Amino acid sequence: MSEARFVVTRSAGRGAARPAPPPAPEAVSQAVPQAAPEPPPAEAGGCGCGSTAAARPRPARTPAVRVDGVEIDSRLIAQESQNHPSGDPMETWTAAARALVVRQLLLTEARRRGLSPEPEAVGENQFETDEESLVRQVLEVAVEPQPPSETECRRVYEGMKGKFVTPTLFEASHILIEPAGGAEADWSEAEAEARALIGVVGDSPQAFAEAAAARSSCPTAHQGGSLGQVRRGELVESVQAAIEALADGETGKAPARSPFGWHVVRLERRIEGRVLPYEIVEGRIRDMLEARAWAIGASQFVADLAAKSAVEGVTLAPPDGGFAACEDGRGC
Repeated sequence: MSEARFVVTRSAGRGAARPAPPPAPEAVSQAVPQAAPEPPPAEAGGCGCGSTAAARPRPARTPAVRVDGVEIDSRLIAQESQNHPSGDPMETWTAAARALVVRQLLLTEARRRGLSPEPEAVGENQFETDEESLVRQVLEVAVEPQPPSETECRRVYEGMKGKFVTPTLFEASHILIEPAGGAEADWSEAEAEARALIGVVGDSPQAFAEAAAARSSCPTAHQGGSLGQVRRGELVESVQAAIEALADGETGKAPARSPFGWHVVRLERRIEGRVLPYEIVEGRIRDMLEARAWAIGASQFVADLAAKSAVEGVTLAPPDGGFAACEDGRGC
């Protein structure tokens, strides 16, 4: 079983948005978070997509998980398991148990420091729970990484220039010939029409635009078949590949098939991506380095808490990058 990683993020402790909380229950001072109401069982039959995982007990042969002698309810671990999908049920359970241990360590430290819940809005009429508020506050107080220097930012820029580029653009056009029906004969007839058009238009942009206006089944027919400037991923894969295989000003010598029909394609020009200047991406680089420094600091903070606490039933040895935590903020 592989070791799970915990990455504590700035949003740690925040789960799904919730309505404004009622007065804090007495249970907020207890050592474990409160269990959500158990969902109704899935009905028999159907597609089987109903889930009853929230109320499952922990798998057989798993140990009790305790933090400083206080056991974390196995039902909470089962609920948390939904946030740690894995092909190995034991690995899923372990990741969920670790996440709840990290959460409990942070809650205990927040209360030791005398912090009080101050739920913040996370949406319209939606607020943090008291425990989410405590986790956020203790991380804000305890983790204060140094901002990255200009030298650090420029070093990252020089080492990652290949990632700071504008996307390659393809200024292209197409003529869509739709088959009259779904039969193979209909598709063959449409292909023959598309191939005949290629022979007629050649590489002439004017002839292509006229043929598109007269024959294309796509709304782009009204603009001479022009697709404008498109990026990779914006067109059907077969059509994109056919366009990328062309030289500027060339019409494809064979039509490309898609679920919509046969496409006669033309590439007007390819606009290669360019490296963005440092000044344009400096803010992004600083944000990335600050987030990384914060995650490392938070990981070390959690590691220190774990070292000073008695954790049973699960190991919290931080891997090389530190503890991990719910990238989306849930379950830590």
